[in-house]
Amino acid sequence: MFTLPIISIAPYLSPAVDDAARRLRRETSAALHDACLKYGFFYLDISAYVDTSETDELVRLAREFFALPQVEKDLLSLKNEDNARGYARLYENVTSGKADNHEGLDFYRPVDVPDKSKPLWGTNQWPTVPGFREKYEIWVEKMRALGLIVMEAMAVGLGMASGEWEDLRSKVDESFWIMRVIGYPPLPEDHDGISCGAHKDYGCLTFLYADPTPSALQVYLHKKPPTPLTGAVPGPPDVIGGTWIDADPIPGCVVCNIGEMWELWTAGLYRSTLHRVIHRGSNYRIPFFFEPNFNARIEPLNAAHRLIKLGDEANDAVEVQGAVPRKKYKSVVYGESLLKKVGSNFSGGGKYNQGNEL
Repeated sequence: MFTLPIISIAPYLSPAVDDAARRLRRETSAALHDACLKYGFFYLDISAYVDTSETDELVRLAREFFALPQVEKDLLSLKNEDNARGYARLYENVTSGKADNHEGLDFYRPVDVPDKSKPLWGTNQWPTVPGFREKYEIWVEKMRALGLIVMEAMAVGLGMASGEWEDLRSKVDESFWIMRVIGYPPLPEDHDGISCGAHKDYGCLTFLYADPTPSALQVYLHKKPPTPLTGAVPGPPDVIGGTWIDADPIPGCVVCNIGEMWELWTAGLYRSTLHRVIHRGSNYRIPFFFEPNFNARIEPLNAAHRLIKLGDEANDAVEVQGAVPRKKYKSVVYGESLLKKVGSNFSGGGKYNQGNEL
């Protein structure tokens, strides 16, 4: 049965001190490049970076918080702050115009001068569950560091020169990260089974840790995979010719996908990919969104243009996920783009409103 690629980040966790280590790094970067071209999704093996006891503890703490009485969870309501940081009740979060069947806690990068009257500029609200803040703040720092590591590996895969990588790094070195802790309770009998509707991530990189529940996260592939699928289902009505595949949790891995900022950086060479969550009983998911700096200007990279030009000159255009006629990508300031995306998060448009793409 077809599965997404599994790529170990281990070669980038220690200095490349000899030819063998440098070769392993090149292989990792080439695998990342191939996965981004074909799927926009892959498994990132972080077993050399994170012990399973850490993630087990995160899930335990999430379970403990979501088991609290509703009145206690509501003390952290989004409305207490900037309507972005804090607790969202069941059905309060919206994806593509439809209420999601989950509850969640949302955290963003702290800002220097909080002002809850400004969108995204409030203060994070932490549960009083013993150990929750301590363990999750450790996870944030690990994922921030992992984001920079993966960005460097991807830069190598794109053939970027050292100076080009340093310029790209300067756009993510103060990542305006987002972390969500999500709980999926049992569904009502009349529910259609979609817990979080089809959407694309609008940022840079997503690292998703999930409990072992199978067949929950599904990824949309525009092209048929090289091996037969089990339980494949048709795609959404506005997308033709592809299929949904399960991206089941794999021990020691997070599921990683690229967002719309990478699509812009690569002028469409990499494409952000549709995904959704199908409800399979109670489960817990912890997505960490490694995003550009709030004020970073995002525009197509010279390295991507070089690869596109090489493909065009050879009359052998690079195969991309969901290939469409090439379009022009305009530069954006990430924070401005983010505010447009989350502006209707809880008012019907949805955090992942597909009508507001690049």
